[in-house]
Parts: sequence; structure tokens; C-alpha cells
Amino acid sequence: MSARVELDLARTSVFLDFDGTISTTDVGVRLLERFGAEGWRAIDEEYERGLVGSRVCLLDEWDLLHADEARLRSVASEVPIDPDFVPLVDDLTRAGAEVAIVSDGFGFYVHDTCSRLGVDVAVYTNAVDWETGRLEFPHEDRCCPCTSCGVCKQAPIKDAARRGRTTVLVGDGTSDRKAALLADALFAKGALARWCAAGGVPFVAFDRLADVRAALIGERRIA
Repeated sequence: MSARVELDLARTSVFLDFDGTISTTDVGVRLLERFGAEGWRAIDEEYERGLVGSRVCLLDEWDLLHADEARLRSVASEVPIDPDFVPLVDDLTRAGAEVAIVSDGFGFYVHDTCSRLGVDVAVYTNAVDWETGRLEFPHEDRCCPCTSCGVCKQAPIKDAARRGRTTVLVGDGTSDRKAALLADALFAKGALARWCAAGGVPFVAFDRLADVRAALIGERRIA
């Protein structure tokens, strides 16, 4: 169980990773396991080791996905979503917090999930042009020093901070590392938690979004 984190939620912006955080496992990996040609694991390992950025990784892996739109959407929809995702978003927004999803994956399944669950929040993710089959990056930031991410997760955090808001990041993986260094409060699990612990980056450990909900909302009653 996460410790209680006291914040003025009306002045807070909460950024949620998707793969492995909102979804119980990485949806992109599930698709690659099902439809990916040989070689995608080596590409993924290069990314995890920092040898390539996420944009190059995603483009190379997308080229190895051999399935049509219908099959990709169908298999993506089979990945379970953390049951506290919707309650967490509902509680945070009722308390006045801004909530956004920041996901540096294939993108389409994030929008599909939000639509299916009736979640209306800002979404920063990559996009697929299904007519051309191209993977596109509407939220990359070539002005960022690293210039290598598909989605620059630092950018919306910097924007919220400039507006005087307290920033919270909830994540689990490699794509959350740079943003983790900027957030005022960080909830981490899995590989991200191990990276933070090794590097001395302060974080609150969590296993499920229920832990995050308890830490941020606690016993407060929101009308």
C-alpha cells in the first residue's frame, strides 16, 4: 500500500502512463508476441539498454507487425485494464485535478480504451494512419535535448509546471524515466521503480492503481 501523499488536488496535474500502468501488461508487447516477425525482441532490448530512442524502436517494431487493423484492435482490447483506472480518474477530476495519459506506444489502443470506458481526458500518444499504415508522432518534441522519443512525456509536465500546477507522474517503464526526473511526485513500479531505486530518484512505490488512489484520495469524500 502506498503512503498517503498530501496534495492540493485542485492545483495538481496527474500524468498516467498506459502500458503496464493503466493496462495490466504492455499492450504493444502483447501485439508483437502475437503478430510480430522475428527480430522485435532484439529491437526492444536495444531500446531498454539506451542504444536507440523510442521513436526508432517503435518504427522498427511497427514494420514487423504483420496484422491488419481489425486484428490489432481486437487483440489489444483483450488486455485487461486495471479496475481502479476509471475510479481513480473520476475521483481526481471531481477533486479538481487535471488528468492526462502519456503513452509512448502504438497509440491507437489508448484511444480505444478511453472510448470504451467513457474516460474523457487529455491523451498524449502516437498515432496510426490506417490508410497508409504509417506510425506517426504528433507529440514528439524535436526541441527537447534528447529528440529521440515518440511522445515527449516531459513536455506536458513542463507545461503544467509553468502554469503553477503540482505535477504527478504514475508509471512503470523505460519511457517514463526522463519525465520521472521532472515530476513533483512520482509513483513507480516495476522497471521504473528499480531504476529510481538504483539512481536515488525519490518515488512512492505502488502495485496497482488502487494504491495510487488511496495515496492521493485517501478517505476524503468528493461530492
